[in-house]
Amino acid sequence: MAGSSFGKVFQVSTWGESHGPGLGVVVQGCPPGITLNEAVLQKALDKRKPGKGSTSTRRKEPDRAEILSGVFEGVTTGTPISIMIRNRDARSRDYHKNAAVFRPGHGDITYQAKYGVRDWRGGGRASARETAARVAAGAVAQAILDTHGIIIKSMTLALGGVAIDKMDTDPVTNRLECPDSVALEKMETRISYVKKQGDSLGGVVGVTAINAPAGLGDPVFDKLDADIAKALMSIGAVKAVEIGAGCRAATLTGYENNDPITVGGFASNNSGGILAGISNGDPIVARVHVKPIPSISKPQQTVDQDGGETTLSTTGRHDISAIPRINPVCRAMLALVIADHLLRQRCV
Repeated sequence: MAGSSFGKVFQVSTWGESHGPGLGVVVQGCPPGITLNEAVLQKALDKRKPGKGSTSTRRKEPDRAEILSGVFEGVTTGTPISIMIRNRDARSRDYHKNAAVFRPGHGDITYQAKYGVRDWRGGGRASARETAARVAAGAVAQAILDTHGIIIKSMTLALGGVAIDKMDTDPVTNRLECPDSVALEKMETRISYVKKQGDSLGGVVGVTAINAPAGLGDPVFDKLDADIAKALMSIGAVKAVEIGAGCRAATLTGYENNDPITVGGFASNNSGGILAGISNGDPIVARVHVKPIPSISKPQQTVDQDGGETTLSTTGRHDISAIPRINPVCRAMLALVIADHLLRQRCV
């Protein structure tokens, strides 16, 4: 399958399916001498693993990372790093009765059109479980960024139509990674109501890179913001990405949108830390718009592989929202882009 690799100097290739023996990633281009072990990977994976929180699936996966190559005595060797995550709690029988039916909102019908065959067990490669491999790779990227003091953060800006209005709590410490305590409670109420209706919710995630140096990114087709947008859009549930002021920039005048330059730096950050596709030293800011989970128990109209009309009510263990489990995936993808461009800059 084409399209399973990302990056140029720091390159990752993911493999595996949701209901196969396991999944994983091969990382190439990581410099030697970077501190790395399975505990570092596990810390990142624990933040996205299933079975936690009000929005999460009941599937219980330990998501234990196994480093198969590229690390010796706790440091990277400069050779390819291979990481495996075994599937322990897959229940393929939950999908068997709808094996010949195209699920609305999923890639069933497009995978069938492209390949003429598809893995109906949870979507195969189209499953959100593939993102576990991205998070493992992102942990390797973050290990590189740590040596440069670059920090990647994320928070939930909106969920189910409830948006934050203030920042009065640490998003790292609460169940939805929401910085607004009032919005957090409203989000939980919304989740509870929609869950009872057999439906699902989308939302918005903010992700930021702090201390990224100026000068990252290449002109024209390899702009830093273009690569960030592609990385975040490659996450299955993501339908839109904004950088800096994003869509709001279209409503501003040039005077309002331009970031004034002072002797102390930029007076604002409508650019999201990127000008002409190159980082300017300010925080790199992106907002990620996430669609509702397509697997819902409410009956939906669809067709089967023979073209017959039918209705589908999805059973099994599914998230109510991709948030907050998608948040560490967003952090991982931003870390992969920054690490790749940081290493590209060494080659200039």
